[in-house]
Amino acid sequence: MATSLTDAREQSRARYPDSEGYVERDGVRVFYEVYGDGEQTIMLLPTWSIVHSRMWKAQIPYLARHARVVTFDGRGNGRSDRPGGVEAYLEQEFALDTLAVMDATGVEQATLVTASCGALWGTIVAADHPERVTAIVYIGPAVGFAPGHADRQLFEFDEEYDTDEGWAKYNSHYWAREYRTFLEFFFAQCFTEPHSTKQIEDAVGWGLETDPETLSNTTRAISLCRMEQFEQTCKRVRCPVLVVHGDADAIRPHAQGAGLAAATGGTFVTLEGSGHLPMTRDPVKINHLLRDFVVPAPPASRWTRGRGRRKRALFVSSPIGLGHAQRDVAIADELRQLHPDLEIDWLAQSPVTSVLAARGERIHPASAHLANESGHFESESAEHDLHCFHAWRRMDEILVSNFMLFDDVVRDDRYDLWVGDEAWELDYFLHENPELKTAPYVWLTDFVGWLPMPDGGEREAYLTADYNAEMIEQIARYPRLRDQALFVGDREDVFPGSFGPELPMIREWTEQNYRFPGYVTGFDPDEFADRERLRAELGYAENEAVCIVTVGGSGVGADLLRRVVAAFPDAKQLVPNLRMIVVAGPRIDPRSLPDHPGLEVRAYVHELYRHLAACDLAVVQGGLTTGMELTANRRPFLSFPLRHHFEQNFHVRHRLERYGAGRVMDFETDGPAEIARAISEEIGRQVEYLPVDSQGAARAAASIAELL
Repeated sequence: MATSLTDAREQSRARYPDSEGYVERDGVRVFYEVYGDGEQTIMLLPTWSIVHSRMWKAQIPYLARHARVVTFDGRGNGRSDRPGGVEAYLEQEFALDTLAVMDATGVEQATLVTASCGALWGTIVAADHPERVTAIVYIGPAVGFAPGHADRQLFEFDEEYDTDEGWAKYNSHYWAREYRTFLEFFFAQCFTEPHSTKQIEDAVGWGLETDPETLSNTTRAISLCRMEQFEQTCKRVRCPVLVVHGDADAIRPHAQGAGLAAATGGTFVTLEGSGHLPMTRDPVKINHLLRDFVVPAPPASRWTRGRGRRKRALFVSSPIGLGHAQRDVAIADELRQLHPDLEIDWLAQSPVTSVLAARGERIHPASAHLANESGHFESESAEHDLHCFHAWRRMDEILVSNFMLFDDVVRDDRYDLWVGDEAWELDYFLHENPELKTAPYVWLTDFVGWLPMPDGGEREAYLTADYNAEMIEQIARYPRLRDQALFVGDREDVFPGSFGPELPMIREWTEQNYRFPGYVTGFDPDEFADRERLRAELGYAENEAVCIVTVGGSGVGADLLRRVVAAFPDAKQLVPNLRMIVVAGPRIDPRSLPDHPGLEVRAYVHELYRHLAACDLAVVQGGLTTGMELTANRRPFLSFPLRHHFEQNFHVRHRLERYGAGRVMDFETDGPAEIARAISEEIGRQVEYLPVDSQGAARAAASIAELL
C-alpha cells in the first residue's frame, strides 16, 4: 500500500524518498521507502533490529542517482512493528519480509546489500529465489564460518552474572537494567576507528527506538540459526557475490567474511583499519565498491588530447552565506587575468548561484543534484540561535552526498584544478580517500578550528577537540594533499586560542600549514572614496540618514530582521531623516516581514557592498563578509552574532575587534527600544578602523596560478 511522502522522518535528509508505505504479512507491518527510478534495483536490507534503515543514509542519495533503491525497517525497530516472541524474529521471517517488500514495490529482480546479521536473510532469499536476485553484497557479515572473538564467548546471553564488565553487558538481564549503557558500549565496539563520535551517537539513537525485550527476542532468534544449515544454503547461491570486511572489526572477526566468500565463491575485499559498520564510517569506499559491483561505470564518452587543450578549473563554493561567492568570483577574475584561456565551472547551490548567475558564470549542471546545506542550517536555527558546530555535525549525510556528486563530476570530466572554499565535504573525504585526488587542489577558509560554546559543557569541549584532532592528523598524514591552503586574512586574524587539551595553538599551527594572501573583499575600497557620487548613483539623497539592514544569504536571520523592523518607528522618531532599507536576501520572503510606513523591504540586491559603502549605518548579523565589507569602507555598523554560533562569536569577533570595527549587540537583551537608541547613537558616526588591504584576491590568485 504505497503512499506519497507527506512528512519527513527527521530533519534535513540528503535525499527524501519518492514513495513510502507499509506491507503487512501475518499481522506484522513492515515500513519501506523507495528512491529513484533507475533500470536496476538495489535493496538495502535490514540488519539486526538494534538499528533501522537509516543506517544506509550515506548510501541512499548516491546509489539513487544511478539505480532504484529500496530500503525497509526490519521488524523490531523503526516504523515497522515489534511483534512479541522469539519466533517472529527468525531469519526466515526477515527473508519473507524482503520478498513481500519486493512484491509491494514492483521489484522483479534486485541486487541485495546486507550488513552483519542481514547476511542470514539475504542468503536465504538469494538461494531460495535465484530468479529474484541478480547479485548480493555482504558487509561485515555475522556468520559462523570462523570462531568469534574470544572475549565475546565468555558469557551466556540469558545467564545472570555478578559482573557487568566488557562483554558481560551483552546480556538480557543487563539490558533490562542498563539498556542505554549497553548501546553505548556495543556501538563503541562497532566503531573501532578513531574519531567516530557521530556514528556512535547516531547508532545509539537508533538503538533507543526499540526496547530491551524486543532486542532480546531478536538475539535469541539469531542464536537458533544452525551453521550447518546455513552452509548448505550458501552453496545454493549462484549469483555474483561481493564480501567486504574490515580487519579491525571487533564484533565479527575478519575471518568470518573470508569464510563466507569462500563458501559462496564470491570476491573478498578487506578494508584495512575498518570496523564493523564501514558503510557509515567509510561511506565513500563502500559507495564506490557498491557502484562498481552493481552499476559498472560506462566508458568515457569524451577524450581530449592533452596538447593544446584549454586549462579548466572547478570551483566548489560553500553555500552558507554569500561571502564565499563574492570572494571566489573575485579570485576567479584575477585568475583569468593571469590565465586568459582558463575555463571555470562552478559546483554550487543557493544562495551562491544567485551571485554566479548575475555575473554570467558557468554553473555545472550537476549542481542541481547537490543536497541543500543552507536549508539544513535554517532548519537547525531557532530565534536568532544557531549552534553552528552541532548543526554541521548533523549535516553528515548531506556532506557525504555532495562529495559523491563532486566525485562523479571529476571522474567523468577532467579538470586541471580544484578549488574548495570551505567545501568541508571535499576536504574531509579527500583526506580520508587520498587516492581519489586527480588534480591540484586548493583549500580556502577564513577560520581554523572548531570551538565549544561556554554553555556546552565538557561534552562539547571534548567533541570540538576531537574534530580538531582528526583534522590535524589528516593534514599530518597527507601534508601535500592540499597543494595550496589559503587563509583568507592575515596571521593576526587567526583566533589565538587552542584546538583543545594537548593540541597545538590554533595560530601557530595555521602559520605552519597555510599561506596568508590577506582578506578578499571582492572590490577596491578606493573606488568608493567619493561617497557623495556613489550615493547619487544609487539614489540616496544627501540629507537622508541611510540605514541598511541585512543578514546575508541564508534564511537564518529572519528573526533579527523582524526585531530591527520593530525598532523602526522608535528609530524614526530619534532620527527624523532616517531611511531604513531591509534586504531580505534570496532565501527570506520579503512578504513575511512586518510593514511600517516609510520602511523599505527589498529581496536580493546585486552588489550589495556598494550600498553598504554608501550607507550611514548598517545593522547586520555577525558574519564575517558583511562585517569586513563595512570595515573596508569605514562604515559604522551594529552586529548581532547568532547565539551558539562559535565562528561569529569567536573567530569573527576576534577579527573585527582587531580592526576596531562595529558595535556588538545582544539579541537576547537588546529589544526594539535598545536597537532604536543604538541606531541613533551610531548612524553617521566617524569611525577609526584599521585599513583593509584590497589586494587579497590578486595574491590568492597568484598563489593558485602556480598550480596551473
